[in-house]
Amino acid sequence: MLGGFHPGPADGAPETCGTLLLLGPGPDFWPIFADSPERRDGGADPLDRWSARVVGGLAREFGAQALFPFGGPPFQPFLAWARRGGRAWSSPVGMLVHAEAGLFVSYRAALAFGDRFAVDDPAVMPCPGCAAPCLSACPVGALTGAGYDVPRCHAHLDTPAGAECLGGGCLVRRACPVGPGQPAAQSAFHMAAFHKPLAGQRAVHISQRGPVRSP
Repeated sequence: MLGGFHPGPADGAPETCGTLLLLGPGPDFWPIFADSPERRDGGADPLDRWSARVVGGLAREFGAQALFPFGGPPFQPFLAWARRGGRAWSSPVGMLVHAEAGLFVSYRAALAFGDRFAVDDPAVMPCPGCAAPCLSACPVGALTGAGYDVPRCHAHLDTPAGAECLGGGCLVRRACPVGPGQPAAQSAFHMAAFHKPLAGQRAVHISQRGPVRSP
């Protein structure tokens, strides 16, 4: 669980929602997903299908409504919910940084409960006092405090020098001292999905800043 809060009218949660809990991958996620039927069947969008099955089952078990960041438009306001959840903030590079997951935070679903019950107290933002290695970690300056240059990022990933990012994960995220990071295979899976070319079309990449169009 990556955070929780009691939604108000302006939060975009279901009208009957008293408590919203945010969910994402934990330290045991990758081997479980890698061995799942969705990952092994060769079909499209394996992680979305896995998330729908697993979180859908949790929703039925606990009498909640499952909500996902995919399947739109319209899309659920997960970035705004993350900030309301008391455990994530904008980092020096603009990405969300989570109190435990650092820059590797990933929101896969939320559970909306009709009842209003206690949630964890807000955490303390980890960035104050940090040397902020994230600000200088990108080898081509695509992700800095000035913003995210998506075309420059993709151009770098197309070069031999970009293999380290493509195969092991974004160096900016890896530079964050908060959290345990994630397995290289998990990072490679997400980077491949992010960088996958769509011939003759414009790709829409969902980053932690929201939908960003790149050529």
